[in-house]
Amino acid sequence: MDEHALIQALVDGQFLSQSQGDALLRESVSISKRAEDIIYDRRLVAETEVARAKSVVLNIPYAKVSTEGITPELIKMVPEETVATYKAAPLSRQGDMLVVGMVHPDDVKAQEALRFIAKRNRVSLGVYIITPSDLELIMRKYSPFSATVESAVQGIGGGRGGSSSGERKVRLLEEAVSVNEDVPVIKIVSSTLKEAVSSGASDIHIEPQRDRLRIRLRLDGVLQEVATIPLDLHQPIVSRIKILANLKIDETRTPQDGRFRTVLFGRDIDYRVSTFPTPAGEKIAIRVLDPQTGLKKLEDLGLQGHNEKSVHAALLKPFGMILISGPTGSGKTTTLYALMRGLNTVGANVVSLEDPVEYTMDGVNQSQVRPEIGYDFASGLREILRQDPDVIMVGEIRDKETAELAVHAALTGHIVLSTIHTNDAAGVIPRLIDMGVDAFLLPSALNLMVSQRLVGRLCDACKKSEKPSQEIAELLEKEIGALKKGPYEVWRAEGCKVCRNKGITGRVAIFEVFEMTRELGVVIAKDPSAGNVAGEAVRQGMLTMRQDGLLKAVAGIISVEEVLRETSAS
Repeated sequence: MDEHALIQALVDGQFLSQSQGDALLRESVSISKRAEDIIYDRRLVAETEVARAKSVVLNIPYAKVSTEGITPELIKMVPEETVATYKAAPLSRQGDMLVVGMVHPDDVKAQEALRFIAKRNRVSLGVYIITPSDLELIMRKYSPFSATVESAVQGIGGGRGGSSSGERKVRLLEEAVSVNEDVPVIKIVSSTLKEAVSSGASDIHIEPQRDRLRIRLRLDGVLQEVATIPLDLHQPIVSRIKILANLKIDETRTPQDGRFRTVLFGRDIDYRVSTFPTPAGEKIAIRVLDPQTGLKKLEDLGLQGHNEKSVHAALLKPFGMILISGPTGSGKTTTLYALMRGLNTVGANVVSLEDPVEYTMDGVNQSQVRPEIGYDFASGLREILRQDPDVIMVGEIRDKETAELAVHAALTGHIVLSTIHTNDAAGVIPRLIDMGVDAFLLPSALNLMVSQRLVGRLCDACKKSEKPSQEIAELLEKEIGALKKGPYEVWRAEGCKVCRNKGITGRVAIFEVFEMTRELGVVIAKDPSAGNVAGEAVRQGMLTMRQDGLLKAVAGIISVEEVLRETSAS
């Protein structure tokens, strides 16, 4: 396909500027990679818009995939290896025609492979363009996790000790599955990692119980048990994961940390591994770091209206701090990466201090702190200031020294991004002062305070609107009546095949965004108590997290019940 034609189609559709398109073409030449793959990797344009542009350029129709019609017979016709290698999958069979979806319909090798399959099955071919996300949905039909694990367990026999024969390329998981199918432990571990990525899980927990080994995945913030394995496989599975993460196999008494990377579904996936000794044996927790789900644009986070404008305005300022607050697991790191992504330009030196580095970002100089050798946030921040930075990201402000250094960096012409543990945005200022930062420095150093929580996004396929109860209607009128006129609808999702009967597909953040103003500076100078700062936030008209959540609830994005559960009363 003519890359220039695709880029021009995206420019004409106003999805890219001409300068962005030219830069993409130059980069694709320099790194020998398709411009469209760069767009997909960085989420520069919505997948569906890229597919529609390709449809115009190649004169091949685009199809939105429904996996319900993909039968076992279709799956047998196109092998999983072909789907993974050529990014081409069966969609349906219409008489003597096999209809396939292709991410790259101009791929000559993929065309040859599909023609061979069609000839072998005595059918003709029909082709649609599909997106990488839809390809992943189809891939899930090929490897039902529980069946894969069950067949691997049944194949254990007496050969468990032979796993060493499969250790040559331990990080090429998909290859390990196909080459070493006589090594069931490798297959169990590989299938578990693959299932976590395909289902969008954030964590894997492998936990020895009294009489079994339990595998759980954290999906949309909730742990769900996905497999039970005989307890005598616990040690081989733990050893396999330790080998992948370069950990000491014979050390079982103390916790260990490691990480490894593999390629799944055509993209790099990082796994962060932590072992933890328990009376029943070592427990393994694996954080799944998938750039497709973890690296997002600001507009994908759930910022909207005044909140979105405030964040974009703060990013345009030449210096100052933007602090993200919230409890563990509230999506602070994802927001930090989105902010860094917005500031990561050719003309800016962006440097980060992280614990640990979760996602690798091109163009950002990322460094992992190591407190055990004296390289912590404070000492790292001192070194960063010698590196001529424009933008500094500090993973977390935990102590007085780090806080003071971050404030002074903001005062000396740098943009500083970081997180801090407080319950709400108004609590950031009292927290910094409690840490020992001089209050008179904050009005000049601090630009924006953001607090957030994550709530489940309702499944679009099964959500339905209904009239709220009188109690909920009164609450909505009290909280958002001045922002949005009633009558209001609330939404519920009972669950369906698309969302695996959960009623939610992914999560979205609810925010409150508190700006530094001249009036807030006066409050800080006089009496920066938590009550006075919160009072100024109200006077400012700050949208509270509850209000932001309820606005999303009446828009059908999330449920009222979850908003009320995640937020405290005003």
